[in-house]
Amino acid sequence: MNHPVTRRDIVRGGGAIITLATSSACLARALPADRIPTIATGLVFEDRSSSGERAPSDPGIAGVLVSNGREVVKTDAQGRYALPVEDGDIIFVIKPTGYAVPIESGTMLPRFYYIHQPEGTPAQLALRHRGVAPSGPLPDSVDFALRKASEPRRFDVLLFTDTHAGSDAEIDFIRDDVVTPLVGTPAAFGITTGDIASDDLSLYARYNRIVAQLGVPWHNIVGNHDLNLDAGDGRYSRETFKRTFGPTYYAFEYGGALFLMLDNVEYFGARPRGAGEDCGYRGRFGERQLAFVANVLKETPADRLVVAAMHIPLATYLDPDDPASNTADRAAFIKLLGNRPSISFSGHTHTTEHHYLSGADDDPGGTLHHHHVMTAVSGSWWSGPYDHRGVAVADSHDGTPNGFHVLSVDGNRASTRYRPAKEPNARQVRTVLEPAHAPAGRDAGGCGVAAKDFMSALIGSPIAQDSVGSTDLVVNVFDGGPRTSVEYRIGARAAVRMEPRRRQDPFVKEVFARNRSTKKSWVKAEPCSHLWVARLPADLEAGTHCIRVQVTDEYGRAHHDHLVLEVVARQAASALAPP
Repeated sequence: MNHPVTRRDIVRGGGAIITLATSSACLARALPADRIPTIATGLVFEDRSSSGERAPSDPGIAGVLVSNGREVVKTDAQGRYALPVEDGDIIFVIKPTGYAVPIESGTMLPRFYYIHQPEGTPAQLALRHRGVAPSGPLPDSVDFALRKASEPRRFDVLLFTDTHAGSDAEIDFIRDDVVTPLVGTPAAFGITTGDIASDDLSLYARYNRIVAQLGVPWHNIVGNHDLNLDAGDGRYSRETFKRTFGPTYYAFEYGGALFLMLDNVEYFGARPRGAGEDCGYRGRFGERQLAFVANVLKETPADRLVVAAMHIPLATYLDPDDPASNTADRAAFIKLLGNRPSISFSGHTHTTEHHYLSGADDDPGGTLHHHHVMTAVSGSWWSGPYDHRGVAVADSHDGTPNGFHVLSVDGNRASTRYRPAKEPNARQVRTVLEPAHAPAGRDAGGCGVAAKDFMSALIGSPIAQDSVGSTDLVVNVFDGGPRTSVEYRIGARAAVRMEPRRRQDPFVKEVFARNRSTKKSWVKAEPCSHLWVARLPADLEAGTHCIRVQVTDEYGRAHHDHLVLEVVARQAASALAPP
């Protein structure tokens, strides 16, 4: 039954459900019509036949959280709940540990929600991509099926971001570069943190069918390129996403951990925009979503791991003052997490970054929250050159090869590892040399230095002995951060500690310069936050040397790389120079 009561009656908890029928008439007389919300009621039940429909023998489940995107209530002893809803709200169950929601065959998308949009997406909007179909009147009971499932406390999650499916060719790249090698994955499920598409939302269907071949449930959140950009404002900017994937933010539990799937893309639509809003959106959760997070956390034990996923970073090194690349209300979000064990993930910038953030600028000594900006699956938006398969090499503009991450959860502890799509043996480090005067290159169609000679100064080809003291060793630790340390050693010489430098990666700068014809026009080398630099010793003798690089990453794990360096005397170097 749909009963008019106040929000206060609902958020008192499961006990409020008992009073719904008796209080509704009195409240209807006492409150103005525009203050009486519609109340959705329903049942969360154990689906013992896995049919998705309740059988008489299927019991209700007590203590399960259900939400409308703001309020969060627990089911009562019979598995029933009640929530206020408005046109456009999505009611969803927050899957508890030890249960599974229905998974759609063919897409592996979780189905755990009901979209209350009686008239559907307004036809007068004439959106290019289809929106939500009319849901009609609110049903008498909005029910959710759960089935029991075994969930270990140690498990892996695949983390994708910025797949940027902008054409059928780019879906081919996603299929061949990351999906096919992962078939048979032991991961429990996967997450994509936005920019699934690249504005063409008609590609969702094919993308979902391909990712489904991994055989694990897949959770998605919205990015700025997943919006209906022809919507007049933010209200109807997610209609195609909702029709395809469901709520734009929600939560679920797995193996004792809480996963917050969040939406921090605030879209301005066609409305006039002020300074700093030139791209039509900014990073912001908003009051309603933060209230949802607070209400979920109130029902979550403080020792549980909280994993949050969003599209726009909480913060980025790329441009800390850009409202479209940072989250305006991140401090409020971090304060809600408090001292809980937590980690969060984002994408958007096509860089790889680690941040340790405080909930208040004036409290640097407080508990720091680990925020990880992840490597884009599409790297440099699927820019070339192309490999032997015809797949774009797509190195990111901070020099990180395109790829994805794997989150490993063990109780209330979390760690990640980076998986490059193309690097041999999943290499985590690239070491190059940068002479004081590297040769200037040309793209494939121009004249000038040949491709082999073009890169020679960066990969350790012979350098003159009198140039050693002006040559830098540059190490890109693809998933490095503020807690990463790097050192190098040459032969029996003492180890040299390398210093972090925020600057362009010389390797990717040269790759982009050499491949302008296959590079997206806006792609250029950007400062890298995980680059380490040291000058080679000026007294290094002529001969062939092996430079060994040792890295300790954000989680204390060791990685190694090496580079073979040839140092030649002046006269020998002159003989090797091209005519």
